[in-house]
Amino acid sequence: MTTFALIPGAGTDTWYWGPLQEALRERGHRAVAVELPCEDDTADFGDYADAVAADVRDAGAADDDLVVVAHSFGGFTAPLVVDRIPVRRIVLLTAMVPAPGESPAQWWDATGQSDAMRALDEAEGRDPDDETARFVHDLPAALAAEALAHDRGQSDTPYDAVWPGDGWPDVPTSYLLCRDDKMFPAAFVRSMVADRLGVAPDEMDGSHYVMLSHTAELADRLVAYAALDAAAPIP
Repeated sequence: MTTFALIPGAGTDTWYWGPLQEALRERGHRAVAVELPCEDDTADFGDYADAVAADVRDAGAADDDLVVVAHSFGGFTAPLVVDRIPVRRIVLLTAMVPAPGESPAQWWDATGQSDAMRALDEAEGRDPDDETARFVHDLPAALAAEALAHDRGQSDTPYDAVWPGDGWPDVPTSYLLCRDDKMFPAAFVRSMVADRLGVAPDEMDGSHYVMLSHTAELADRLVAYAALDAAAPIP
């Protein structure tokens, strides 16, 4: 059995991981949805990584085969977890990839995300203020509205702080790109991941909230990642 630690994006709670947790349990694994102190202005990335480790320990999974799954802003937290508990693999799910000396606030322009998203909006005629079209366009209307309603707010403390890592950890890392993500356009992600991780991302259909729109396929993908050993190629 593998334990999947599910790290949320900015300002979100654990609700949107619920269907994926159930799907992973049905496949014989444990899934821990991490509650980050995202509204706490005293909390930094060290506190976020501590919260991941604490939730895994509280679930009785500290000695399990652990795969850390980080969504979106969670990409800044995932690599810091390996200094706190043993992690066999990191899976970045349509996530930000930090660089030493960079803050999340700087990441958008440093990676070219801002320009890429703006260009995609213009090409597809999208209102940049339309959160439904940006994040949950492939969900039924009621589910899309519920997903957006679970916004807790995100403190600027970690957002404005320089990421404390000194490089990507020596842990096998997979990146899963969502081809229908309007926030992180596919061409941008391919370039960013090649530049920052030196790998080509794997790809699947789905929006930024792929855990709600393609739950079963995502669960199967994560289980397949968990089956890899450190030297095996990504299928």
